[in-house]
Amino acid sequence: MKITLLITALSCLLVSCKNTKESPSNASKSSKALTTQIEVVKKKPTDIITPEGMVWIPGGNFTQGARQGDSFALEHEKPAHPVAVDGFFMDITEVTNDEFSEFVNQTGYITIAEREIDWQDLKKQLPAGTPKPHDSILQPGSLVFKKTATSVPNLYDFSQWWEWKIGANWKHPKGPESTIEGKGNYPVVHIAFADAIAYCEWAGRKLPTEAQWELAANAGMRNKRYTWGDNETELNANANTWTGEFPTQNDQIDGFENKAPVKSFPPNAYGLYEIAGNVWEWTQDWYHVDYYKQLLENGVVHNPNGAEKAFNPNNPYSQEKIIKGGSFLCSDTYCASYRISARMATSTDSGQAHLGFRTIATAEMLKEHTTKPTTSL
Repeated sequence: MKITLLITALSCLLVSCKNTKESPSNASKSSKALTTQIEVVKKKPTDIITPEGMVWIPGGNFTQGARQGDSFALEHEKPAHPVAVDGFFMDITEVTNDEFSEFVNQTGYITIAEREIDWQDLKKQLPAGTPKPHDSILQPGSLVFKKTATSVPNLYDFSQWWEWKIGANWKHPKGPESTIEGKGNYPVVHIAFADAIAYCEWAGRKLPTEAQWELAANAGMRNKRYTWGDNETELNANANTWTGEFPTQNDQIDGFENKAPVKSFPPNAYGLYEIAGNVWEWTQDWYHVDYYKQLLENGVVHNPNGAEKAFNPNNPYSQEKIIKGGSFLCSDTYCASYRISARMATSTDSGQAHLGFRTIATAEMLKEHTTKPTTSL
């Protein structure tokens, strides 16, 4: 039994694609709360120079969560709720292989997917009494996508297209024989949450909250489903997703079967490339199934930082964070997770072939960074 695959795969696609409707009571609460506006930081501070490769995201009041009339919206995207978020700086692209390589070269950092597996730590995330797998299975690796040979009648059984590959990591994204040579401008993948945090600490950045990420993806629009608006026919021109029959055949109408180099698609109105599709992106927030309901009860929340702890009854043994944006595996026949409100729970110790990140910085962070004394590594 490939127990490592079981643990990490469970975090990939646990939430079923069931169409649900927001209850009238929640819709009423949301509408009433939106009459309140909180003053937020919109303009970029004049004494701060925008860091290279970043853009200023103006603050705003907006409705986070499922858009009205979105038939793809899952239950955990509801209820929609009002939030207010101050402005911040954000990477215009997902962190690339070249950028992550620089971090590793300077620090000697070893990612989770490259580290030896500690069974004593691993079994804490499993039901009591789970037997230890053979040592040949407990080897460093990560989840790699594999197309199926035939049509898949049950799209909820994601083990059909995910494979635990020993030796797969950010340097070898498809397994030990693969390489990122010549792909420095591709988004880095197989990044666990701790890997992303380590990079952020080195770079003087942090991961966005889910609310910050959604504000940036909205790009000043109101209640639009996609980063470019509501026109579904513009998907292939604006995002790298799965086109064709998932997970059997990708017709590559959008130009790509797997990941695309950053800046392959037009940016949104704030200048963010591939904020939809390509690879999923980590956020700071814990995944808690009741968090949106709690936010709605509090009215307009200023700079929400997510739930205090993780809670997912479907995956009680894992500590999960929220990822956003969808990936090259997202299909319009299966969840359409390239929508702005789409979200997914992912175990913090998991890395996958379609999971990366981008960073943010606040004005306060940049001021503090410039006043710190320079130290050598």
